This record gives sequence, C-alpha cells and structure tokens, in this order.
Amino acid sequence: MNLILTNAGSYPRIGDSPELHILRQALARFDRGEATEADIRRAEDELVRRAIAEQIEAGLDVVTDGQIRWYDPISHLAGKLRGTKINGLLRYFDTNFYFRQPVIVDRLVRERPILLEEYRYARSVSSRPVKPVLTGPYTLAVFSLVEREEYRDLQRRVEDYATALAEEVAELAAAGAELIQVDEPAIVLEDAAFDLFAAGIRALAEAKGAARLALYISFGDVSALYARLQELPVDVLGLDFTYSPQLVERIAVEGSAKALGLGLIDGRNTKLEPEAEVAAALERLLPAIRSDVAYLNPSVGLEFLPRDRAFRKLRHLVTIGMRFKS
Repeated sequence: MNLILTNAGSYPRIGDSPELHILRQALARFDRGEATEADIRRAEDELVRRAIAEQIEAGLDVVTDGQIRWYDPISHLAGKLRGTKINGLLRYFDTNFYFRQPVIVDRLVRERPILLEEYRYARSVSSRPVKPVLTGPYTLAVFSLVEREEYRDLQRRVEDYATALAEEVAELAAAGAELIQVDEPAIVLEDAAFDLFAAGIRALAEAKGAARLALYISFGDVSALYARLQELPVDVLGLDFTYSPQLVERIAVEGSAKALGLGLIDGRNTKLEPEAEVAAALERLLPAIRSDVAYLNPSVGLEFLPRDRAFRKLRHLVTIGMRFKS
C-alpha cells in the first residue's frame, strides 16, 4: 500500500507577512484605476508559487495550486461559460464563506479552457506532481439560478455543465495531469438526485483518458451513500470523515474496491487532531482498501484557516502519514 500525502484543494491566499497581501493590494489598486489586469495576474502567479512552495515544505507528495485565482468554487467555473451571468452572494454550506451565484441566461457553452493555463503554470513552478481540482457538474447545477426556460430542468443543467467540464478534464489529462479531482459536495444535500449526480460523473470519467479521476465529497455524512459511490466509474473516492463518524468502522468491515482519499484531518478546525486517534483510524482503514494506493488529505480545502494554521495542519498530516508510508 502506497500512502500518498496531498491537499484537498484550496490554500489560504493571505498571511501575516506583507508579501502575502500582494493580491489584495493589487485588487484594491485595480479598483482605484491604479493597476491593470496584468498586475493582478502577476500577484496571483506569485501567490500560487508561494502556496505550492509551502505545501512542498510541509512534505506533501502531491500539491494543488491552492485555488488562489478562485473567488469561490462555483463562479470560477460557471461564470466563465457563455450563457451565464453572476448574481449576488450566497453562503457556501455551513461555512462563513460566500459564493457568487451564477444565473443561466442562455445556452451553456464552453468557449475556451478555464483551468488549463492555471494548471500549466502551477506545474511549471512545482517540483512535485500537481493535482488540478474542479467543482463537479451536479454541484454547479444545483447552485445556479435559471432564467432560460429549458434549464429549469435540473437534468438539463447537469448535462450541459457536464459537457463543458468533460472538455476541461480531457484537456487537463492531455496536458499531463495524472490525477484530477472533482468536488461534488451538493450530493450531501437532503433532496439530492443521485442518478443525475452519477450521470455527470460518468460523463467526466469518459473524458479522463489516462488520468486518474478522484471524486471528493465534503460538508456532509456520506455513510448512506457509500455503497452507491463505490459503483461510480472513478479511481479515487475522497471522503470527509469529520461529518461521517461511523464511516471508519463501516469501511473497516465492508472494505473499499477503490482507492480512498482519507479526509481524517479537519480542514475547518485550527485544533490539531490527536495523533494517536488519526493513526488508529488509518490502522483500521488501510488494510480494508483493496487498491495499491490511498491518499491522506485534509477533509476540505484549507482556505477556512489562517495561513499559519493551514501549514501546521499539513505538517501534522505529514507527521502522521509518514508512519504509514511504504
């Protein structure tokens, strides 16, 4: 069993030192007409480089670009498709963060790559493999408002978002991404439509080429969905154990045919987990995974934490994970 240590997505954009405020300052200058979009891109590039460097310093095997360029998980993708406009802010699950809600006003069309250049830049400044992350079609569809009549049908929204995102997945795989993460937190909502969600995932899986597709779910208990998730055509299931207290025992008993992303480190809590507790969970889980690889990562992206605490979380994860590295 090869245990790979990785991030679950985002990394804090701002820290205590002046150089970690460069993006905020660039945006403020832009609003005053004192900076250009190129200035903002340079600030983003620098913060992506720093976020990757900190993940590598923490000891991760696979890093992300920290989603530094993302305003939020929804509008960064949906807002770049033709056929959408951006509305007001909505709270993102039970967090203190907000997303800009997309409104579908015309047919959804992907006119150009969204993540490809972001991935290429991240890879160019990283000595470790980079994992691109995108929000899945079901979550984008659920959190979109609708003005165009045919998109009042959730199935149509999922299908067209999936078509656009499948093109993203295919291009990322062709560009060399070995592992591509798809976040689908909306499947934990009470009225979630599993069949529509699964259809969206299948569309992305068909486009992944030689890449491994990782499905990550957070912000809710997935215990009731576990058996159905195992049937999806993905290579990795990333599960948030902080919401699913019974999941360790269930997996220990039932096993997993797929590689698992083990979200045992709480990405929303500054407190460090007792090392013995996480190690005990890994001792139960790893023998039950019928795959040659597993991933240890935070339960969610780390943007909810102060930057110094996010780094400490990753160092804590690495300290624990190294005990189980083959």
